[in-house]
Amino acid sequence: MLSALVSVSVRLRVVLIALCVALLGFGYHSIRQAPLDVFPEFAPPIVEIQTEAPGLSSEQVESLIAIPLENSLTGIPNVQAVRSKSVLGLSQVVLVLRHGADPMKVRQLVQERIAAEARQLPAVAKTPVILQPLSSTSRVMQIGVWSKSLSQRDLSLLALWTVRPRLMSVPGVANVAIWGQRDKQFQVLVNPDRLRAHGINLDQMLKAAGDAAVLETGGFLDTPNQRFAVRHLSPIIEPEDLGRTVVDFRGGAPVRLSDVAEVRIGSPPPHRRLRHQRWSGPAAHRRKAAGGKHA
Repeated sequence: MLSALVSVSVRLRVVLIALCVALLGFGYHSIRQAPLDVFPEFAPPIVEIQTEAPGLSSEQVESLIAIPLENSLTGIPNVQAVRSKSVLGLSQVVLVLRHGADPMKVRQLVQERIAAEARQLPAVAKTPVILQPLSSTSRVMQIGVWSKSLSQRDLSLLALWTVRPRLMSVPGVANVAIWGQRDKQFQVLVNPDRLRAHGINLDQMLKAAGDAAVLETGGFLDTPNQRFAVRHLSPIIEPEDLGRTVVDFRGGAPVRLSDVAEVRIGSPPPHRRLRHQRWSGPAAHRRKAAGGKHA
C-alpha cells in the first residue's frame, strides 16, 4: 500500500504540489481569521459587584453593605461560591459560577436582586456596580508614569486626557484603567468657629456652594433665519470665584463662603479601588505605588 502511494505521488507530482500549496494557503488564511488566545480560559467564570462607600470603615462596609448583598444573592442558580472582601470605603462581592454556566443569564438575575437591595443600603453608599466580564489573561501591560516637575494631579490629567485616549485607539485594547489618580476639585473647608460667629449653619453652606456650581439652561433665541442656543457660562473659574458666593445676609451685609470657610483646589481622599481586578483570594489587595498610573 505504501509503495502504491509513493508511486502515485511520483507520477502525479505536479498535482500533489498544487494541492500542498492550496492547503498551505487555506491554513494560513484560517490561522489569521481564527479567534485564538494565549491560553484557554482556565479560571471559572465570575460575576463581580463593587460598591463604593466613602468614609465607612472596613467593619462598617462588611456589616452594612457586603453581608446584605451576599444574603440577597444567595440562591442564584449555577453559583458555586459567594466571596466578599471589604476594605476602607469599598465592598467587593464575587460570585464564582460553575463551569458551563451562562454568565449573561446569571448577571441578569444579579442585576434584578441588586436593584431591590440597593434601596436598603446606607445613604453614603453609591449604587452597586456589576463589572464587565473579563478574561483571566485580559490585563497584558502595566505602564507607570512619573515626573520630577509635575504634581500627581497634573499627572492624572495627563493620563486621563492624553495617554488613555491614545491607548484606547490601539486596535484590540478594550479598557485602560488608571490607578492612583488625583482628580481636581474645588474644596470648601468649613471653619466651625466662623460659622458660629456669623450664625450660619452647615446646610446653608452646602446649598450656597451647590447652587453656585449648578449650570442652568438658557433656552434659545429665534431670528427670522435661524435659532440660537443661549448658554450660561460658569462663573466659577478659580477658588476665589467660589469664595465670593453669598451664603446669607447679616445686618444688611453679605456673608460669603470665604468668610466662613477656606476655598481651595484639592483632590478627594485616596481610597482603595479594586475595580477591573480579578478576585485574588483572601490575601489583602496590594495597593499601587503612590503616583503610579497603570494601564
